[in-house]
Amino acid sequence: MPDLPLHRPVLAGARYSGMAGSGLRLEALPEGHLLHVLGAIEPAALAGELAKVGLVKSSIRQAGFRQWFVAGDEPLALAGLDALAAALAGKAFVTDQSHGRVRIGISGPSSRVLLSKGTAVDLDPAVFAEGSSAMTMVGHISVQIARTGDDSFELTVLRSFAESLWDELSHMAASAERG
Repeated sequence: MPDLPLHRPVLAGARYSGMAGSGLRLEALPEGHLLHVLGAIEPAALAGELAKVGLVKSSIRQAGFRQWFVAGDEPLALAGLDALAAALAGKAFVTDQSHGRVRIGISGPSSRVLLSKGTAVDLDPAVFAEGSSAMTMVGHISVQIARTGDDSFELTVLRSFAESLWDELSHMAASAERG
Protein backbone atom coordinates (compact mmCIF):
# COMPACT_ATOMS: atom_id res chain seq x y z
CA MET A 1 0.00 0.00 0.00
CA PRO A 2 1.49 3.37 -0.98
CA ASP A 3 2.10 6.01 1.66
CA LEU A 4 -0.73 8.52 1.69
CA PRO A 5 -0.11 12.15 2.55
CA LEU A 6 -0.99 13.14 6.09
CA HIS A 7 -3.66 15.76 6.65
CA ARG A 8 -2.24 18.82 8.36
CA PRO A 9 -4.56 21.63 9.41
CA VAL A 10 -3.62 24.73 7.46
CA LEU A 11 -3.79 27.11 10.44
CA ALA A 12 -2.87 24.45 13.05
CA GLY A 13 -4.62 25.95 16.06
CA ALA A 14 -3.70 29.58 15.32
CA ARG A 15 -5.14 32.07 17.82
CA TYR A 16 -5.13 35.81 18.22
CA SER A 17 -6.35 37.44 21.41
CA GLY A 18 -6.50 41.19 21.32
CA MET A 19 -5.07 43.61 23.79
CA ALA A 20 -6.56 43.62 27.29
CA GLY A 21 -9.95 45.29 27.19
CA SER A 22 -10.52 44.88 23.46
CA GLY A 23 -12.19 41.50 23.84
CA LEU A 24 -11.30 40.61 20.26
CA ARG A 25 -10.45 37.02 19.45
CA LEU A 26 -9.55 35.23 16.20
CA GLU A 27 -9.49 31.44 16.23
CA ALA A 28 -8.77 28.72 13.69
CA LEU A 29 -11.79 26.43 14.06
CA PRO A 30 -11.64 22.62 13.84
CA GLU A 31 -11.50 21.42 10.25
CA GLY A 32 -14.34 18.94 10.94
CA HIS A 33 -16.69 18.88 7.96
CA LEU A 34 -18.01 21.31 5.39
CA LEU A 35 -20.55 20.05 2.89
CA HIS A 36 -21.96 21.92 -0.10
CA VAL A 37 -25.61 21.05 -0.76
CA LEU A 38 -27.25 22.13 -4.01
CA GLY A 39 -30.92 21.63 -4.79
CA ALA A 40 -34.53 22.49 -4.10
CA ILE A 41 -34.55 21.68 -0.40
CA GLU A 42 -35.50 24.01 2.43
CA PRO A 43 -33.31 24.38 5.54
CA ALA A 44 -35.86 22.64 7.81
CA ALA A 45 -36.01 19.60 5.52
CA LEU A 46 -32.22 19.58 5.20
CA ALA A 47 -31.89 19.73 9.00
CA GLY A 48 -34.16 16.68 9.24
CA GLU A 49 -32.00 14.72 6.81
CA LEU A 50 -28.84 15.79 8.67
CA ALA A 51 -30.32 14.55 11.94
CA LYS A 52 -31.02 11.14 10.39
CA VAL A 53 -27.31 10.70 9.63
CA GLY A 54 -26.14 12.03 13.00
CA LEU A 55 -25.20 15.59 12.04
CA VAL A 56 -27.52 17.36 14.48
CA LYS A 57 -24.77 19.75 15.69
CA SER A 58 -24.01 20.96 12.16
CA SER A 59 -25.08 24.43 11.11
CA ILE A 60 -26.78 25.20 7.80
CA ARG A 61 -25.77 28.37 5.98
CA GLN A 62 -27.16 29.75 2.76
CA ALA A 63 -24.42 29.94 0.11
CA GLY A 64 -26.48 31.17 -2.84
CA PHE A 65 -29.72 30.33 -4.63
CA ARG A 66 -30.65 26.77 -3.61
CA GLN A 67 -27.15 26.27 -2.16
CA TRP A 68 -26.20 25.55 1.43
CA PHE A 69 -23.03 24.96 3.39
CA VAL A 70 -23.31 22.47 6.24
CA ALA A 71 -20.52 23.08 8.73
CA GLY A 72 -19.50 21.19 11.85
CA ASP A 73 -16.54 20.54 14.12
CA GLU A 74 -16.53 16.74 13.82
CA PRO A 75 -15.00 14.90 10.83
CA LEU A 76 -17.51 13.09 8.65
CA ALA A 77 -16.89 9.47 7.69
CA LEU A 78 -17.42 8.45 4.08
CA ALA A 79 -20.33 6.25 5.18
CA GLY A 80 -22.06 9.32 6.65
CA LEU A 81 -21.57 11.27 3.45
CA ASP A 82 -22.93 8.34 1.41
CA ALA A 83 -25.96 8.07 3.73
CA LEU A 84 -26.68 11.79 3.37
CA ALA A 85 -26.31 11.64 -0.42
CA ALA A 86 -28.77 8.73 -0.52
CA ALA A 87 -31.23 10.58 1.75
CA LEU A 88 -31.06 13.68 -0.48
CA ALA A 89 -31.38 11.74 -3.77
CA GLY A 90 -33.96 13.40 -6.00
CA LYS A 91 -33.99 16.57 -3.83
CA ALA A 92 -30.41 17.79 -3.70
CA PHE A 93 -26.79 16.93 -4.38
CA VAL A 94 -24.04 17.01 -1.77
CA THR A 95 -20.29 17.41 -2.16
CA ASP A 96 -17.68 17.27 0.57
CA GLN A 97 -15.69 20.51 0.72
CA SER A 98 -13.94 19.67 4.01
CA HIS A 99 -10.56 19.26 2.35
CA GLY A 100 -10.76 22.54 0.46
CA ARG A 101 -12.11 25.12 2.91
CA VAL A 102 -11.14 26.41 6.35
CA ARG A 103 -13.24 28.13 9.03
CA ILE A 104 -12.04 31.06 11.15
CA GLY A 105 -13.96 32.31 14.19
CA ILE A 106 -14.03 36.01 15.13
CA SER A 107 -15.60 37.05 18.40
CA GLY A 108 -15.73 39.87 20.90
CA PRO A 109 -17.26 43.33 21.20
CA SER A 110 -14.95 44.66 18.45
CA SER A 111 -15.62 41.82 15.98
CA ARG A 112 -18.16 43.75 13.90
CA VAL A 113 -15.86 46.79 13.70
CA LEU A 114 -12.95 44.60 12.61
CA LEU A 115 -14.96 42.90 9.86
CA SER A 116 -16.41 46.20 8.65
CA LYS A 117 -12.85 47.28 7.78
CA GLY A 118 -12.60 44.48 5.21
CA THR A 119 -16.07 43.89 3.80
CA ALA A 120 -19.03 45.87 2.48
CA VAL A 121 -21.63 43.58 4.13
CA ASP A 122 -23.82 45.50 6.59
CA LEU A 123 -23.16 43.57 9.81
CA ASP A 124 -25.63 45.53 11.96
CA PRO A 125 -27.65 42.97 13.97
CA ALA A 126 -30.91 44.49 12.68
CA VAL A 127 -29.84 43.67 9.11
CA PHE A 128 -27.50 40.69 9.56
CA ALA A 129 -29.08 38.72 12.42
CA GLU A 130 -27.70 35.62 14.12
CA GLY A 131 -27.87 32.73 11.64
CA SER A 132 -27.44 35.03 8.64
CA SER A 133 -24.69 34.36 6.12
CA ALA A 134 -23.36 36.05 3.02
CA MET A 135 -20.81 35.32 0.34
CA THR A 136 -18.54 38.36 0.07
CA MET A 137 -14.97 39.56 -0.15
CA VAL A 138 -12.63 40.47 2.68
CA GLY A 139 -10.08 42.55 0.88
CA HIS A 140 -9.33 40.51 -2.24
CA ILE A 141 -10.29 37.13 -0.70
CA SER A 142 -13.66 35.47 -1.27
CA VAL A 143 -15.27 34.31 2.00
CA GLN A 144 -18.58 33.34 3.48
CA ILE A 145 -19.41 35.31 6.63
CA ALA A 146 -21.90 33.76 9.04
CA ARG A 147 -23.14 35.43 12.23
CA THR A 148 -22.99 32.75 14.94
CA GLY A 149 -23.84 34.92 17.95
CA ASP A 150 -24.34 38.49 19.10
CA ASP A 151 -20.64 39.35 18.83
CA SER A 152 -19.35 36.29 16.97
CA PHE A 153 -18.83 35.42 13.34
CA GLU A 154 -17.42 32.55 11.33
CA LEU A 155 -15.56 33.03 8.06
CA THR A 156 -15.22 30.17 5.59
CA VAL A 157 -12.42 30.53 3.06
CA LEU A 158 -10.75 28.39 0.41
CA ARG A 159 -7.87 26.49 2.01
CA SER A 160 -5.24 28.06 -0.24
CA PHE A 161 -6.27 31.55 0.95
CA ALA A 162 -6.61 30.73 4.68
CA GLU A 163 -3.15 31.91 5.74
CA SER A 164 -3.47 35.14 3.75
CA LEU A 165 -6.88 35.85 5.28
CA TRP A 166 -5.53 35.06 8.76
CA ASP A 167 -2.61 37.45 8.25
CA GLU A 168 -4.94 40.16 6.95
CA LEU A 169 -7.37 39.79 9.86
CA SER A 170 -4.53 39.78 12.41
CA HIS A 171 -3.04 42.90 10.83
CA MET A 172 -6.41 44.70 10.78
CA ALA A 173 -7.00 43.73 14.43
CA ALA A 174 -3.58 44.90 15.59
CA SER A 175 -3.83 48.22 13.72
CA ALA A 176 -7.36 48.84 15.09
CA GLU A 177 -6.12 48.27 18.64
CA ARG A 178 -3.22 50.70 18.17
CA GLY A 179 -5.79 53.31 17.20
